[in-house]
Amino acid sequence: MRKDIVLMKERIRNIFSYSDMIGSLVKKELRGKYKGSVLGFLWTFINPLCQIIVYTIVFSVIVRNNLDKFYVYMIVGMIPWLFFDMSLRQGAGCIRYQGDMIKKIYFPREVLPIACVTSNFVNMLFCFVIVFAVLFISGIGVRIEALLFLPLVMAIEYFLSLGFALIVSAGTVYFKELEHIITVILMAWIYGTPIMYSMEFIPANIKWLFKANPMTSVIESYHKILYWKALPSGKELLYSAAFALVMMVIGGLIFARLDDNFAEEL
Repeated sequence: MRKDIVLMKERIRNIFSYSDMIGSLVKKELRGKYKGSVLGFLWTFINPLCQIIVYTIVFSVIVRNNLDKFYVYMIVGMIPWLFFDMSLRQGAGCIRYQGDMIKKIYFPREVLPIACVTSNFVNMLFCFVIVFAVLFISGIGVRIEALLFLPLVMAIEYFLSLGFALIVSAGTVYFKELEHIITVILMAWIYGTPIMYSMEFIPANIKWLFKANPMTSVIESYHKILYWKALPSGKELLYSAAFALVMMVIGGLIFARLDDNFAEEL
């Protein structure tokens, strides 16, 4: 165990020495995402808006929801969820689809999932333009004291996403079907996260199951800060931060154990 910790510290230092490469990959991903399309960068906002509109119609018209200004509640939770969702979907293939680069040059392989998650995080930050626009247009506004906790919640979600991305990116190299399994899991996971509903609607006898979901405390924190304009629960923040830390450690260890044979497997 002590040896693993020492090796992990060395790998972290090595990754930091390749920060320029991470920055270049993030820029490349952001520039190339919608390159050649007519609307280009506007798709950054169009894609989440379309999904939010569909879910809002379903859960406010077809399936009745009693939340006031439900569309605001939906947007506040959906934008962070899309970051998590895309980090895992794209992260699952970020090693597998870069086989040529991995075989030709040396660099810490963690650079690829880090760049993937970071580019999606930057994309989420751009999408928060929509969130704040809706908050002010709807009349809900913001509370400065609560807003101070927003960077902390974002950081927790970033490391939580990265922990999962490290695991699935390494696992997909050896088990190709994992990429498709992750897609199915995420399709179900969104309904186990309070994005389209409030935790108040969950029966008390199964509420513990929803609270065990690490994304529940993250999304609930976004809702409290931006929709309810309240301070996030310290207990929820502590749980999500601890879970993110554990996932980072587990993800880092699994990745370190598997990356030696990436070139051969690819």
